[in-house]
Amino acid sequence: MSTDTPSSQDSEAEDAPSRAELAARVAELEESLAAVDSDDDDSPPKMSIIATKGTLDMAYPPLILASTAAAFGYEVTVFSTFWGLDILHKERSKNLKLSSVGNPNMPVPNIVAALPGMDRMTTAMMEQKIRDNDTATIEELIQTSLDMGVEFQACQMTIELMDYDEDDFYDGVTTGVGAATAIQDMADADIQLLV
Repeated sequence: MSTDTPSSQDSEAEDAPSRAELAARVAELEESLAAVDSDDDDSPPKMSIIATKGTLDMAYPPLILASTAAAFGYEVTVFSTFWGLDILHKERSKNLKLSSVGNPNMPVPNIVAALPGMDRMTTAMMEQKIRDNDTATIEELIQTSLDMGVEFQACQMTIELMDYDEDDFYDGVTTGVGAATAIQDMADADIQLLV
């Protein structure tokens, strides 16, 4: 049984918005939603790359993907950690090696690849291919990417672990970045890649 009295029902009816007021409020909310949607459309898509390997063959993928995505208008962040940090290191990036051991696509059987000096030989072969094909160097790709607005981040924990100095990295590299920042960047990104 309802305890509402006729006078309390009349009072509630008087406080209720009219149909015109409701329609105006709906129109106002739709405009607000359209403004939010248009703001989202104005922001560029975002790509987050985590670079973990520092061999010659694994330095190219994050750099090529980053520079290409930036050319297509993506906001790109490359977080380098562990051996991937060597890609951003001014000196170490010029001496990255290529191992043929465990690489099934190398034209050298594993038993031969394990011989002393084979890493030097496979690295020299790859460097020659890079020169012959006029492929950009690691340094050139980093500079191109920086010029296009790619943000390179160096993992603070790895800098400390490897006993690197923050001045060892290319100009423009953001140092002192932690895993929490990288995770937040990935959470905000449209594309996340682990290389």
